[in-house]
Amino acid sequence: MTEFVQSADGTAIAYEVHGTGPTVVLVDGAMCFRGSGPMRGIADAIGDALRVVLYDRRGRGASGDTAPFAVEREVEDLAAIAAAAGGPVALFGMSSGGALALRAAAALDAVNRVAVYEPPFMPEPALPGALAYTAELGETLDRGDRGAAVEAFLRRVGMPPEAVAGMRHSPGWAGMEALAPTLAYDDAAMGDSRVPALDGLDAEVLALAGGASPGFLQYGARAVAEASGGRFEQLAGQTHDIAPGPAAEALVAFVR
Repeated sequence: MTEFVQSADGTAIAYEVHGTGPTVVLVDGAMCFRGSGPMRGIADAIGDALRVVLYDRRGRGASGDTAPFAVEREVEDLAAIAAAAGGPVALFGMSSGGALALRAAAALDAVNRVAVYEPPFMPEPALPGALAYTAELGETLDRGDRGAAVEAFLRRVGMPPEAVAGMRHSPGWAGMEALAPTLAYDDAAMGDSRVPALDGLDAEVLALAGGASPGFLQYGARAVAEASGGRFEQLAGQTHDIAPGPAAEALVAFVR
């Protein structure tokens, strides 16, 4: 059942709770929300082993949005979710959602554990590409061209131009354009795409990567574990598109 909590700036944030036990809040990455993305499958795979909170990040699904945006507003959203859940919570962030989860864990006493899966932080040689994407994304959104913003994102994640062109004619394109403004939210959570300073993070950290993912996707998880003094774990056979079962197994072991 969908419930709503009011964030600090008055924005209504939609969420739902399943199961019992220690609480984990699932934090989606770019272009994902409760109705579209990996988190519902992961929640189903967790079952009753944990108390799982699924929520729509602001600007997505049933949640509202309030201008102007700042990453701090999304941290406040998670603070409101944690307060509604009651007691300490763990966070699990996928991809760029992992960057947001780390920011929230550093800012909120209510977060006692944080797990991330392949956060796309980058080494120095790759940073110019991230900077160019930020500039292109900002320019397309400033002129109101949501389709171009989605195209910039899809190219950024490695989709070939011909596949991007084909997607423009797919049934899901309108939904992707509707989410386009939130691409800037994920980009803001990533900062300059360098691994953030995490040595002062009090929450316990688990950084996950797929064993079948290329090294550049594993880099962020390994670097987060090193920067935080946390643990790195490689999930055999998994890629960036992780299967629900292995994700659930790792989370249950970590949170319980």
